Amino acid sequence: MSHAPHEGDSGPAGIDELLERVRAGYVQLGPREAWAAASEGALLVDIRYAELRERDGLIPGALVVERNELEWRLDPRGSHRAPEAVSHGLRVVVICNEGYASSLAVESLHRLGLYRATDLAGGFQAWRAAGLPVEE
Repeated sequence: MSHAPHEGDSGPAGIDELLERVRAGYVQLGPREAWAAASEGALLVDIRYAELRERDGLIPGALVVERNELEWRLDPRGSHRAPEAVSHGLRVVVICNEGYASSLAVESLHRLGLYRATDLAGGFQAWRAAGLPVEE
């Protein structure tokens, strides 16, 4: 079903507006908050593509799931779920390179019922800039 603009409708959202709308639905974490969440059992999920992981390193203990597989791997009812995807109440912190793609991924996870999903503001680059652990 397509959405045709109506009189007074501003038309489709641009990406900046879409990100703003998506992020209004949850609280992003800063690097230290994400680190603390992981120590309390949250699942860090690195969705960066292989080239970036090889170039910049990995966050110790993070589950690596490429973005195009994320929903299939984290849906607790899915046939292709990761062993870590144990329930819809799982606290998930999605991490991309700079914190943009991860926000869109969080919206998708919320639609799947993973209501505690959030992301890392600033992504992996913010994590590294904060001096948090990175495996080369």
